[in-house]
Amino acid sequence: MKPSQPDLAAFIREQIEIYGDELALPARDLRLEAGAFSQESEEPWRKCASLQAFVAEIAACDRCLLSKSRNNLVFGSGNENAHIVLVGEAPGAREDQMGKPFVGDAGLLLDKILAAIQLQREQVYICNVLKCRPPGNRDPLPAEISQCLPYLEHQLHLIKPAFILCLGRHAAQTLLHTQAALSSLRGRVHDWQGIPLLVTYHPAALIRYPQFKRETWEDVQRLRQLYDQFLQNIQPS
Repeated sequence: MKPSQPDLAAFIREQIEIYGDELALPARDLRLEAGAFSQESEEPWRKCASLQAFVAEIAACDRCLLSKSRNNLVFGSGNENAHIVLVGEAPGAREDQMGKPFVGDAGLLLDKILAAIQLQREQVYICNVLKCRPPGNRDPLPAEISQCLPYLEHQLHLIKPAFILCLGRHAAQTLLHTQAALSSLRGRVHDWQGIPLLVTYHPAALIRYPQFKRETWEDVQRLRQLYDQFLQNIQPS
């Protein structure tokens, strides 16, 4: 039988008492103190029922070291009742300065992509896997993704979109829990907790590699087709 989390915490404390802690981190750093697991599940932000309350609760987040170098936490923006949520990788320098996602060159291109399928930024919701900018715009580290993923999941649960569009490899691999290449993930419809999820290239990648624009156009056209079918199904007869 798989041990419960409190039982695991007690076991680790027992092992440290028997064998010493020279080869182990202090229990407080491992979040294994008595009740730590239940405390995590009771973090106040998990009870937030609106995005406004949620962002207010995590505005001073210090779960990882990115909190030390950020100018602003970049939570997300757009229509809080959107049928479509776009998920990117992490804020860039301009986003970090302004506190909003996709406001740099990649954001301008994203606006054009949305316009090409008759959507405006105000109709969708846009966010990232990470809420803080990695130094030098480097790739997110696994530990950083692990700390921020619960925030993203709670955002999605609050918005309850009809569709998710992952922009780039990191967003797709994070939500789909896979290491598969982006080329093998795009071109089909995935499932994220009952929500159709599509994958395409990140706009920043399109700036560097414009040859991917044709495939991106195919991906967003597919999203538009599915969205139109969805709208038809919810129209009153």
